[in-house]
Amino acid sequence: MKTVTLSGSPRASVGKVNANTLRRSGQIPCVIYGGGEQIHFSADERHFKDIIYTPDTNLVEVDVEGKKYRTILQEAQFHKVNDKLIHADFLLVDDSKPVTVQVPVKTVGQSEGVKAGGKLVLKMRKIKVRGLVSKLPERIELNIEKLAIGKSISVGDIEIDGLTLLHPKNISVVSVQTTRNVVTAEEAAPAKGGAKAAPAKK
Repeated sequence: MKTVTLSGSPRASVGKVNANTLRRSGQIPCVIYGGGEQIHFSADERHFKDIIYTPDTNLVEVDVEGKKYRTILQEAQFHKVNDKLIHADFLLVDDSKPVTVQVPVKTVGQSEGVKAGGKLVLKMRKIKVRGLVSKLPERIELNIEKLAIGKSISVGDIEIDGLTLLHPKNISVVSVQTTRNVVTAEEAAPAKGGAKAAPAKK
């Protein structure tokens, strides 16, 4: 898993008024927890590009006045109307302690079902997993080349060494669905071939 850096400044005070003032100046209120005492700080909104606006999950090294904290993004809050980032929570990580994170899913290859006219549907863009930081991948890659129409890959089909997937095993992650074109082609197939041959007489 890749590590990205984030520089922050300690917050002079914690509260709604202070938070709104920070946001108006382009700063995002943040907190680091998991190490006993919470660390409240703010960071430039522009520096969240490789933390939130990325398809991968990354470790985040937060630098607050020269003191560095090894963390992982635990939660991001967005404005209900304009969808802008308004708050970020980071969890202090320890190599010896498992953490729970959302890891993005990426499909690899073109499935047999899509080649036959089916539609690929990614039902889960992220999967919640639990494991040691050293075992966490940037993304979960699923090879879909042999996925036929009507078939799917479920949580129970995915095995990643050192990780526990925190979803029911029967939940579908990605599937290939039948489309109208496929159904029409199947219905027209007998007509193209003419009448069916009569069974041979014994």
